[in-house]
Amino acid sequence: MHSVASVRTFTTIGALTVACVIAVSTSAFAKDPGGSQFDVEGSNEKDSGQTLESSIVFSGSTKGSGGESSGGFTPIGNWSPPACWYEPKWTPAEFATEFQKEWDIPHASGVGEAYNLAQDHYKNGNPYEDFNESETGKGLWWSAVRDTDREEAGDPAAFACDTATFWVENGETPNVENAVTPDILAQLAYNRIKVPDTKVTLAPETTTKVNLPTWAWLDQAEFKEVSVTASLNVGGVNIQATTTAKPVSLKLEPGTADAETYPSSGECTFNDDGSIGEPYAKGKADRTPPCGIKYLRSSGDGTYKLQATVTWEVTWTGTGGAGGDLPNGTFGADQEVVVQEIQSVNR
Repeated sequence: MHSVASVRTFTTIGALTVACVIAVSTSAFAKDPGGSQFDVEGSNEKDSGQTLESSIVFSGSTKGSGGESSGGFTPIGNWSPPACWYEPKWTPAEFATEFQKEWDIPHASGVGEAYNLAQDHYKNGNPYEDFNESETGKGLWWSAVRDTDREEAGDPAAFACDTATFWVENGETPNVENAVTPDILAQLAYNRIKVPDTKVTLAPETTTKVNLPTWAWLDQAEFKEVSVTASLNVGGVNIQATTTAKPVSLKLEPGTADAETYPSSGECTFNDDGSIGEPYAKGKADRTPPCGIKYLRSSGDGTYKLQATVTWEVTWTGTGGAGGDLPNGTFGADQEVVVQEIQSVNR
């Protein structure tokens, strides 16, 4: 099980935004002797914080859970899972401790003013008093979280969650975009799905001939539904969602225009038993394969790159009977195919 995220606390008061962050190292964000851990202009610099664990736990067919990781599993279209979100983080006492720890640094230029603004906002009653200590047990402080991989890649979407750390009563769903819900959990689970490598079995296996149909198929034992469950159980928040990917079709691209596919669209659908195509067997040489390729020209001294891509249909279910569809995803791989001329003997 894995929990992967990066946390930032953002304090926005009036026109001035104060970003309370935990520095990776003093030198990484040093502006004055001793360093400053605060971006007083609220520019949300991506190198200014330390990776902390999210409270979300992922289980199931997740990337990194063993074997080869299918990092190439990608949604069809422009959709992508959230790169940042909000989740419950601290009780009032925990937030007070964290707050004091983050401000316990040499006061570099401008930090004193930012500290006073933050004090007013969370401690002095404008709008919160004593970090909501009187509401202990009735709710939690929620904070922004970033997907580590997308943050490190510099994805702008990872830096979009800059709402101030806010209080949420138990049982309430905050009216903030990307505040964690079963739907958000399902989308985050999507981003961690691991599917089998897409390598089709071919006959002939290594070298085929010009104008000879090459059969292609996938074993139903390897291509079954896979799922990832994302769970969050913190204080008064206990929700989960399971995202499931089901293989629905295989797309064959021969790697050259001098080829024909079976069927002509190159898209082979899955059989009822979960397999795709049909294994070649003796006596089928004169038949047309239900899934395959016929190369019309030799590959010469090289090879053709056959690309096999499986499309996966993605759905989810979650706490309270929630559920629905998510965009289909694809995962593919290249295979080297040698195509030779059929040798004939003239008598």
